[in-house]
Formats: sequence, structure tokens, C-alpha cells
Amino acid sequence: MKVSTIVFPAALLLLTAGASWAAPPAAEAGSATGGTAGSAAAGGTSASTLGLGGTSTGPAGASSSIGVGGSAATDEGRASSNSNVSGGGPVLNGHAKAQAQDHGTFSKSMTHTKVKRGQSVGSRTKTMSHVPGQKPVMSRSATDEPVPQQ
Repeated sequence: MKVSTIVFPAALLLLTAGASWAAPPAAEAGSATGGTAGSAAAGGTSASTLGLGGTSTGPAGASSSIGVGGSAATDEGRASSNSNVSGGGPVLNGHAKAQAQDHGTFSKSMTHTKVKRGQSVGSRTKTMSHVPGQKPVMSRSATDEPVPQQ
């Protein structure tokens, strides 16, 4: 028992004698979030989509998240919307599309959001609506947010 009491402090002293007690350098940390959304309406139709993503880096590594969605409605006629997310590696992609049509009148919206883990978040949305005999109404929005480097 006395031997182990003597050996343990001696071994601890030998292990720590060459160790540096300075704190390890901090991993670069930063985050970025961004997204776009859009809506179109004409006559009795409407369509909306949105996309939002985020990524962050820190001492434990990098993580990402993404979400997309859309909806469409019409008084009469037909409406549809769909969305999906793909990836799982260093890049996540999200797509959302919504459209409504009532005879010749229609509204549609599309969003694509892309997240590069630990690097950037980008998103773009396009919308369009049209009533027969009138000029179509279109809009676009986009964002690209990089993770700040320290």
C-alpha cells in the first residue's frame, strides 16, 4: 500500500513535468443563417414557398440545418405543393414548389435553399402570377450568407 502511494505521485510528477499548461487554441467559431420566401396571387389563386437554413462551427465541429415548405390555394381549379430535402453529407439542399391554377389564371412559387456545412447558406425564391389578358407579375429574391472567418 505504501508503495502505490509513493509510486502514484511520482508517476503523476513524471507525466506532468513535460506537459504544457497553456490552454489549447480555440477552434474557429462562427455561424450563418439565411433564407428567402415568396408569395404570388392572382384572381382566386395563391402560392407561397419558403426556405431557411443555418450552419455553425465550434470546438465540437460543424453542424447544419435546413427547412423548406410551401402551400397553394384556389377557389376552383387545382392546387399542389411539394417540398423535399436531400443531402446528409457536407451539403444540404431543400426545394419547395407550390402552384395553383384556375382556368387560365395561375400563381406559382419556387424556393431552393442550399447549406454548405461550416461554410455558407444560400437561398433563392422565384414567384409568378398571371391573369389572362394582363402582363405576368414576377419577382425574385436571393441571399448568400457565408460563415464569418475569425
